[in-house]
Amino acid sequence: MMNTVELLAPAGSPEALDAAIGEGADAVYLGLKSFNARLRSTNFAYSQFEGALRALHRMGRKIYVTVNTVFEQREADRLYQLLKYLASLGPDGIIVQDFGAIDMIRRHFPSLKIHASTQMNIASARGVNLLSKYGLSRVVLARELSLQEIREIRENTNMELEVFVHGALCVSASGLCLFSGFLGGKSANRGMCTQACRRFYRSLSPDAYKTGGEEEGAYFFSPGDLQLIGRIPDLARGGVNSFKIEGRMKSAEYVGTVVSAYRRVIDSLAGTEEQIARALGDALGILKNDFARTKTVFYFDGDDAPESLNWLRADQSGGTGIPLGTILRVKGAGEARRGLISPEGPVPVPGDSVRFHRADDSERRSYKLSSVEEGPWIPLPDGFGAGDAVYLIQTKAMSKRYPELIPRKAASFRRAPGRDQAPPAEIPNPPKNKARDFPEGLYGAVSQPEDLYLLQSERPVRVMLDYTRKTADWLLKKRQPLPFSPGEVFLTLNPYFPQKQERILAEEIPELIRLGYRQFVVNNLGHYAYFRNTETSLIAGPYLYVFNSWARAFILSLGTDFFISPPENNRQNLERTVEPKKRQTALISVFSYPALFRIRADLGGLYSFGSFSDSLEEEFRLVCGPEGSFVYPEKPFSIVDKIPFLKEAGFNRFILDFSGRSLKKAEYKDIMRAVKNAAPLPNTSRFNWKNGFFQVKETVPGD
Repeated sequence: MMNTVELLAPAGSPEALDAAIGEGADAVYLGLKSFNARLRSTNFAYSQFEGALRALHRMGRKIYVTVNTVFEQREADRLYQLLKYLASLGPDGIIVQDFGAIDMIRRHFPSLKIHASTQMNIASARGVNLLSKYGLSRVVLARELSLQEIREIRENTNMELEVFVHGALCVSASGLCLFSGFLGGKSANRGMCTQACRRFYRSLSPDAYKTGGEEEGAYFFSPGDLQLIGRIPDLARGGVNSFKIEGRMKSAEYVGTVVSAYRRVIDSLAGTEEQIARALGDALGILKNDFARTKTVFYFDGDDAPESLNWLRADQSGGTGIPLGTILRVKGAGEARRGLISPEGPVPVPGDSVRFHRADDSERRSYKLSSVEEGPWIPLPDGFGAGDAVYLIQTKAMSKRYPELIPRKAASFRRAPGRDQAPPAEIPNPPKNKARDFPEGLYGAVSQPEDLYLLQSERPVRVMLDYTRKTADWLLKKRQPLPFSPGEVFLTLNPYFPQKQERILAEEIPELIRLGYRQFVVNNLGHYAYFRNTETSLIAGPYLYVFNSWARAFILSLGTDFFISPPENNRQNLERTVEPKKRQTALISVFSYPALFRIRADLGGLYSFGSFSDSLEEEFRLVCGPEGSFVYPEKPFSIVDKIPFLKEAGFNRFILDFSGRSLKKAEYKDIMRAVKNAAPLPNTSRFNWKNGFFQVKETVPGD
């Protein structure tokens, strides 16, 4: 007998909330005006949220609130105020990404139920069980998992599991995309993703990718949309507790359409196979009208399935909807401005919603048509003109009215976050007996064992080596020696740690420890279980995102000794996060080629190019292999000239990170020369080091 499952729908606006509940969702997830991963959606004012919470609880439905972004140290008071406000109202769960939010909730607001966001990148039973020990009640699993992996996770945990079953996908592994942040501080980890994966790129390698017989660019990294409607019975039998629909940026009509389809299938699960098949047929008919992208089951059948790369559609524009054509001519000005569109698709009518897509791929905007003149000529928003594309994303006929759940007199709900100051985080003291394992000075990081030989010319105090299948073969099978002793080597574990890798590491890590490799960089919560009751030294890697002292407290409580500042961090926040007396526990990357995309699949069989560029002529590299596929900038990040200032501030451990490409002797010498002279390196990027994250305008409490 199948377990009772929850249908969880997005509510990016009050109208979407009405549609979700009207079509039978058991629960909704929504964001308020800050600290949520969809800051560009409408979101809810505090009065609206309070009204919605009361209405849904009266109906026996649930509301989960997204607080699923990382937060900086200076934002701790505002987060504390928000959490205190939520604790006073009693939503059914808080979805979080930042470990600091977990620490703050556990210590000060224990009544709040915590759900781990998919942005936390939990893809293994070990990761799930660690969070269970810290009081979390549910995990939203990473989306890059197969059915078999989900089943194995369920077999090895009692935690509630939530799985995305429908909606837009990211090409990069959940929570590991840095591309948007690298392009201008609009980080996906801050709810500001600019969808770099949906952009048009041009290959810089001849004959690498051809369309129509001519060398062209394409949407190389644009995935289709997830649709697991036909796999709902499998997931229900596999023990999944909640089926989640993506779409807080989508219209109420979209939400209602998708919820109604999944409701039919879920309700049929208690029936016969014939009834389930009939419901599935009805649901597929409903979903034909969702105006979304080409559908995919993503990695559901396994990353080695023959069709495992079908989810990438390089010929598909990153936008959604039915193509109507391109704008041929423009007339009028101001509100009377109109564009003539080429007759490539259906003719829109007043009340339809369309999306305009700039020809240079720099902007997309949705717009409801107030009128349509014969031609057809349609109203144009500012900034769009001849050559831009137009897509139909919703027809007037799709509009459906649902009962309004939020009382019209929502202004009577007057509670809002206060102005409390967050208590200080409780930071453990630095380990006194580990100083010899973490000496002051330069640390060199590489991807391949052979690159360690180039570091010998000017030896760093320690080296970091990516623990890949190649490294495992080198150390465990061939038993080839390295030019550094085991005590000088930190093995860096992959941030993406799926269930499929659990048994492999369970066999290999004890053997590595036996051989003397007792120093590791951990990048995923699932890694920690391997080092319990071992004599090892651990560094929390940059993908554990220590952006605040509460995240530091959480990470150190797991048995970590030191931590690496995240790639997207900036100097001001780092200094606020780590008090001067404890800065010896922080390592700072002063040179790196940050991995902007981390893709589970090996794209080598699909693309043969090595370099590509965007519309601004920025160049990037695609590196494919058995560990997955990675996109790196051609222009590295560097603050090697800032090392003297960082030393003055009390930081004294720095990483030169050459992973992501084969190290060249000349490059290493040039960088070491710049380090010695405290000189800036040419043609490099500062990433967010100086300017920090892009900041959205603050909203007034209670608005």
